[in-house]
Amino acid sequence: MQESKRNYYQSLYEIATAVNSAGEPDAVLHSVVENVTRAVGAKGCSLMLLRLDRRLLVHAVAHGLSDEFIRKGLVSADESIPEALEGKPVAILDVTEDERIQYPQATRKEGIASILCVPVRHRGEIIGVIRVYTSEPYHFTEDDIYFVSAVGNLGAIALENAKRYNRLREGYEAFRQLIF
Repeated sequence: MQESKRNYYQSLYEIATAVNSAGEPDAVLHSVVENVTRAVGAKGCSLMLLRLDRRLLVHAVAHGLSDEFIRKGLVSADESIPEALEGKPVAILDVTEDERIQYPQATRKEGIASILCVPVRHRGEIIGVIRVYTSEPYHFTEDDIYFVSAVGNLGAIALENAKRYNRLREGYEAFRQLIF
């Protein structure tokens, strides 16, 4: 078996285990982006969610990227690789020559050469994207795209679990305040 496929299987197992755990939501989501980074051999990975108005993407969690890059500015859903929000995975080989890169100077400064952007779906609705960033030009394979897409689905489940976990914790705290 190829090493990359073995890495993908191991990472999917670790992500599924984290999603199925009762761990803190932030730790579960960080496990998702960290495992993707490691499995693909990438510079970094981010999970970005659409705001309710569906105009902006917001970093939910990232790994391997500087705070400066993450906070570079508002990420427009219409200007920053919009095809992914239409349900299509997008692989960009050379970020310096692609007009879909909203912040080309910040991307170059971060040392990013290629990006894979796949939609994150929850119950059929696109709620955000997972982006994989490489420091060298990289031709993303079908296996890369399938792997990151599968992780995107697990990420959506993790987000739903996080919402439920937070509601449960808030309910418990409210109940506890009533009793004590």
